[in-house]
Amino acid sequence: MAATTDSYMDISASIAGILNEEHCPKHLQVLKTFATSLRDKEYRDAVEEEVLSGLLQILSRLNDELQAVSCDDQDLQSVALQLQLTAECFRAQRNVCVQSTRNQSLLRELGFIDVSLKLLNFLQTKHLKSKEGIFEPLRCGIQFLGNLSVGNQMCKDDIWQLSFPNLLLQLLSVDDEKVVNYASMVLHTCLDEAKVEELSDPQNIQLALRVMELCRTQPDLDWTVLIATQYFLKSSALVESMYSGMSHHERLTLLELLFAQLQEEDSEDCGIPSGVARFLASSFQKGCGAVLTLATGSASSDEVLQEALTVISLLDVLCEMTSDHRRFVFLQDHPDLLVTTVELLRQVHAIGKASKNIFSAAQNFSSLGGDGDPSSHSPVISFKAHLIRLIGNLCYSHTNNQNKVRELEGIPLILDNCNIDSNNPFISQWAIFAVRNLLEHNTQNQELVAALERRGTADYSALKELGFLVEERDGGLLLKTVRKDS
Repeated sequence: MAATTDSYMDISASIAGILNEEHCPKHLQVLKTFATSLRDKEYRDAVEEEVLSGLLQILSRLNDELQAVSCDDQDLQSVALQLQLTAECFRAQRNVCVQSTRNQSLLRELGFIDVSLKLLNFLQTKHLKSKEGIFEPLRCGIQFLGNLSVGNQMCKDDIWQLSFPNLLLQLLSVDDEKVVNYASMVLHTCLDEAKVEELSDPQNIQLALRVMELCRTQPDLDWTVLIATQYFLKSSALVESMYSGMSHHERLTLLELLFAQLQEEDSEDCGIPSGVARFLASSFQKGCGAVLTLATGSASSDEVLQEALTVISLLDVLCEMTSDHRRFVFLQDHPDLLVTTVELLRQVHAIGKASKNIFSAAQNFSSLGGDGDPSSHSPVISFKAHLIRLIGNLCYSHTNNQNKVRELEGIPLILDNCNIDSNNPFISQWAIFAVRNLLEHNTQNQELVAALERRGTADYSALKELGFLVEERDGGLLLKTVRKDS
């Protein structure tokens, strides 16, 4: 302990001496030694306010000196030393906060947050010849903010107040992966439900959009994905604001994250609010016609193509939401969602029959991989199948929707899609699933299907080929699996 005390006294005296001397390499070694010593918990717990106050004075002096530097006549050697000293100050600050609520609060009370943020703001805007000289203090300074805020709500709130939204946005835009990663960590640590709502305001939305852009362009940055899934997707207001401000290409990333979140094992606790589901359903209804451009060849521009792909992705999300997710059962009553879906299926089916195009049924099974999935990259693979899947989901145990599909003449339409189609793998299964949900406890629909067989047009012969029959039982009709003789 005596050796530790002696070392502590030596470093304390050396730090005090820096304040009265011109910067020199010896000062850099003092700060490096101090930062290294603070990795030791015993040393860290013993550090006194006077020493930290001296460190703050050094940092403030460096801030004043760097702010006064002119890009035209700067002494590059002097600036390089100042940047190294700044990095070591930040490194010492970072280390002193580790697992120490006492030191976190002390640094906050002394004013480290304000001076550090001023320096970070300066560093990320300064265009020096040696970018690496800028990146090291930037990285260490942001790591300090991260360590300072962990488990300390007052520090989180102060950092947020002084850096939101502009500085956080600027740090997330720096051309250095580590800086962006550390800045994402700080943002994630500071966020809570109230702060997420602030992000949805028009003047702040660019910060949220930058996070989503990083999810798309740098998917290996775990912090941005965590920010999106743990915070952004749980806010209806923010999702709507982001979606409205995104290009179609960017919307695809948002929808992919939503889809992945819905597929989590504990899907009932996915955290996606009902407002998000309603907004996506309305967005699908509003823009679904864009997918028809894929058949006419009018999707010549990338933007038009991306709009159609957005519709396809919206459909995938809605299928997942309405598939065994009790929290989204209200979508069965979403105004005109079922009508829109049936009508879109009708249009797509008619276009595919009218001429050979992207919506036409095919028997090209050579394009299927060994697992039955298409190896081709056609944007509409399984689109018709998913339309039928959504119709089936919306009709599950819902008499009004069952009746509505019949009134819209959707039952013959679904039966006409029971044939195997390599452009729509598993379409037969989804058609059978939809028919089953349409017939369940619905005498009028059952009678309609029976009449279709006698009429001989749009009948359910395809169901028979797949091993299914509609059988009368106890005054009703049931979809029955037929066991074939071996």
